[in-house]
Amino acid sequence: MPSPTTAPTVLSYAYFGPEGTFSEAALRTVVPDAVALAQSSVDATIDAVRTGAVDIGCVPIENSVEGGVPATLDGLAVGDPLVVVAEVVIPVTFVLAARPGVRLADVTRVSTHSHAYAQVRRWLHASLPGVAYVPATSTAASAQALAGEQAGGEPAGFEGAICAPFAAARFGLDVLAEQIEDRAGAQTRFVLLARPGSAATPPPTGADKTSLVVFLREERPGALVEALEQFVTRGINLTRIESRPSGDALGRYCFSIDCDGHVADARVGEALMGLHRVCERVRFVGSYPRADAGHTILGSGPTEQAFVDAQQWLDRIRGGGAV
Repeated sequence: MPSPTTAPTVLSYAYFGPEGTFSEAALRTVVPDAVALAQSSVDATIDAVRTGAVDIGCVPIENSVEGGVPATLDGLAVGDPLVVVAEVVIPVTFVLAARPGVRLADVTRVSTHSHAYAQVRRWLHASLPGVAYVPATSTAASAQALAGEQAGGEPAGFEGAICAPFAAARFGLDVLAEQIEDRAGAQTRFVLLARPGSAATPPPTGADKTSLVVFLREERPGALVEALEQFVTRGINLTRIESRPSGDALGRYCFSIDCDGHVADARVGEALMGLHRVCERVRFVGSYPRADAGHTILGSGPTEQAFVDAQQWLDRIRGGGAV
């Protein structure tokens, strides 16, 4: 906390835009009054943080229907390191929006982001059979394009936008259908990113998550198992693991991993040291509170205190003290 004589630091923010995206909604659940810059892509948002143009960036990382967001996973695996300082999980619900006066029967083409399209395909096929899909860079971009057309701008090239309810409201569109997602209860997880050193790692809360990117030393039988054993033997639960191409050769992959626990926890610290020993490279991507504040799942075996006691015992031996 700043002292009474020191002006508080005002952080700058960026999010995967344009205005009205779920990324903006996620950011504003954490910082409602943030002055934030909308970016044209996930890559642009990450670059804005990496170059220091902003302090914090908000991007999607995982969806309960489509899985991981490749642009975010790849952006965290390569380039100058960034760390996650918070995560946000928001429910995802979609509407079909159109310019005022357009009816549902008039819609022959719809536009949205590919992840959103994957979540409404069954509804589209049932309600608008034969409708054509026009890809968009974000859910809000399609709504913004229709609003621009309404204002006399360039033709959007489609009649319907699949977007969030607040995007339809923000851009003055009519809602032709609500809750069109194929699976009720879908969620998207967003992360807030910062440069290492520009934001302190949040302290442990007892309900934390740690993110890593692991590069195996060589391609051989058991290499991945050897890495995963670092978690298993210490009773650490993995909440997500995804492979991504490493980019340096065909068939070479890195692994994006989330696990329960905090880097300050003794068992997590030991696992990271174990990974460092057996892997070519390990990138620490942050420890932060779980959005659901859920209870950390521990495997059978030693308790966290047992790991702490063992370290203290070894420190006493190394220090020449009583054992």
